[in-house]
Amino acid sequence: MRAGRVLKWVGGTLAAVLLLAGALFIHVWYFRPFSADIFFERVFIQFAFQEPELLAELGIPRQIGYRGLDDELSDVSPAHVEMVAGLAKRDLDQLHGYDRASLSRSQQLSYDALDWYLADEVERDRWRYHNYPVSQMGGATSDTPDFMVRVHVIEDLVDARNYNQRLAAFPRKLAGLLEDLKLRESKGIVPPKFVITRVLEQMRELVAAPAQQNVLYTNLRDKLAKLTAVSPEQQTALLSEAQTAIEKQVYPAYAPLIAFFERIEKTTPDEYGVWKLPDGDAYYDYLVRHHTTTSLSAQEVHDFGLAEVDRIEREMDAILREQGLTEGSIGARMTALSAEPRVLYSNDDAGRQQCLADYQRIMDEMIRGLPPAFAAVPRLNVRVERVPAFKEAGSAAAYANTGSLDGSRPGTFYVKLQDMKEQPKFVMRTIAYHEGVPGHLMQGAFANALADVPTFRKVIPFTAYHEGWAMYSERLAWELGYLKDPLDNLGRLQFEMVRAVRLVVDTGIHRKRWTREQAIDYMIEKTGRPRGDVVAEVERYFVIPGQALAYKVGMQRIMDARSMAQKELGTEFDIREFHRVVLANGALPLGTLEAQVKAWMQSQSK
Repeated sequence: MRAGRVLKWVGGTLAAVLLLAGALFIHVWYFRPFSADIFFERVFIQFAFQEPELLAELGIPRQIGYRGLDDELSDVSPAHVEMVAGLAKRDLDQLHGYDRASLSRSQQLSYDALDWYLADEVERDRWRYHNYPVSQMGGATSDTPDFMVRVHVIEDLVDARNYNQRLAAFPRKLAGLLEDLKLRESKGIVPPKFVITRVLEQMRELVAAPAQQNVLYTNLRDKLAKLTAVSPEQQTALLSEAQTAIEKQVYPAYAPLIAFFERIEKTTPDEYGVWKLPDGDAYYDYLVRHHTTTSLSAQEVHDFGLAEVDRIEREMDAILREQGLTEGSIGARMTALSAEPRVLYSNDDAGRQQCLADYQRIMDEMIRGLPPAFAAVPRLNVRVERVPAFKEAGSAAAYANTGSLDGSRPGTFYVKLQDMKEQPKFVMRTIAYHEGVPGHLMQGAFANALADVPTFRKVIPFTAYHEGWAMYSERLAWELGYLKDPLDNLGRLQFEMVRAVRLVVDTGIHRKRWTREQAIDYMIEKTGRPRGDVVAEVERYFVIPGQALAYKVGMQRIMDARSMAQKELGTEFDIREFHRVVLANGALPLGTLEAQVKAWMQSQSK
């Protein structure tokens, strides 16, 4: 009897506790929490758990042993996009419910970064359907296979089964994408014809091979072969399931998308900037603000680009003359130099392997040389790989993936090696410093190592900060003496010229209505980069308008902040401390970053 009463009391108390906990959870999940710190984490968690692929990319669930979303793909349907947009509006309203003045200094910085980001997201909702969710640069059609190969972890039987479940989820994901594309078409928003042609080439190539030769199958096969805990019989069964999923679900899921793009290809104009879209000029004004996190106008960006092109031309000309190249434009002389056998690898597998090995050597050398410019550098595990073959044709020359937050998947930068004539040796150091160390991968390592900050501060995507830092890293490496060879410095200047030309070309296409050929010709004349590389660059500006503006603008603002601090602090200026301030808080809008530098300057001068 007594035991029964105790159990009844315990049961009642437990029910009350669970009820209270449930009520508290509902309040925190749907309403503004009392604590700003809880709110900051809730914003991130709510968004991240809507995106299973993002969660896998970050590696967060596996850190706590949770695999509940490891068999799902992210939803890209219009209904999902609308739901996420609603979250941003609600979160911004709730953020403004906090009294910023009563928050700690760290909380105020989180408030400011999140305020800028959410306000931008709310403004972007006006342009929800103005972008191109599929292009030669990416989208669910190519990014999802890439995700399966690069991100989905296969360490045991459960992971392998989840892999096959994700293969089976391709039809649902791509059906949502097709719904989204048709909605855009109804609004008069389709990509230029050359984009459609590239996308069709990618999709057709992906589904052309027999299932057992498809990268989705060979990836599973190769990873299973390394798992001794999965029996041969289980491996055979898993591979049979994967083959069936590829043949019966993945390949058929692409058929309606291929048909859609084949249909619109027949009637779509070959090329145009966003000026052709509904309210296209206002949309581009938004994109300039979004990507640069500044109030610069398109014309101001264009003029800045022209001035930088002139300056860099003079510096490149001086080095070219020292090399005996005196005739023709900068572009013509760079083209001639880039064709010289002394600066090229053999255009075969041996040349590609040597190129990757040399990139790794450059990275390792820089990692060892960081202490004079950086204090307390996180452990850096960096690897260099070739861009996957199925997406190489439309890829940028190089790009980086910063790895998972827990470090279990290392930072990697990918290099396009389709044609080794597009990879002269004198550009390699600049590419390595930009994509790897001290550029993207090191900055990502600093962000991942941040302590006592909301998770969103580690991953928030402010392009001008990220790309500005990576460009600043190129110049810093030169200042530190890592480009002693005049040709290596010429490669640095060539890439800085590319970014200056981007300012001119992107605004030229989308505000001044330049044609694709006009933009290509200008970029070749000014940079001397290989035509294939330039074509990929220019076509990128058509499908990701405004993004190319972030690099040079971001770099210039970081350089301006450093000059300001050097002038103010004089002999007390410490480059290691300046870099600590720039890297210590994750990505920030450029105005917020400048405010952080000023606050540091004031603390130093007291």
